[in-house]
Amino acid sequence: MSCVIADSRPESLTLIAAQHEDWIIQQALTLLENRVFKAGPAVSSPAAVRDYLRMKLVVEPNEVFAVVFLDSRHQVLAYEPLFKGTVDQTSVYPRVVVQRALALNASALILAHQHPSGVTEPSAADCALTDRLKAALALVDIRVVDHFVIGKGTPYSFAESGLL
Repeated sequence: MSCVIADSRPESLTLIAAQHEDWIIQQALTLLENRVFKAGPAVSSPAAVRDYLRMKLVVEPNEVFAVVFLDSRHQVLAYEPLFKGTVDQTSVYPRVVVQRALALNASALILAHQHPSGVTEPSAADCALTDRLKAALALVDIRVVDHFVIGKGTPYSFAESGLL
């Protein structure tokens, strides 16, 4: 007869709790992905997209620049984190964004990145980058629908703020 004794040390319980939370977060992401990207023919709720992007990006320790590629009816073709940076910046190359959009035959896209500092207000560099991407994509008839800055609290929307 064998006897198994459960490890009840606080660090073991903390690890188990963290693993359970990670599982819950993954399940929530899956449900939200299904609701946002598969429930209807098109992205019809900016709030749902904002929530999805927040869940995907807010936990990143370093800046990540991601793109949601859309077809002409705003159906999601793909979500892709294209660039990863440091705690306070990331290099984004318009050429890469344009190439990927063309490869997916996208007609529009939603840009997103997070600020690990938690501040959602866009920097001057964020505004300049958005203008550069918008201009580069316009040359090939791809429209930038929005750009979200993710941090603590409600994500910042360039479109809702009148910057697009």
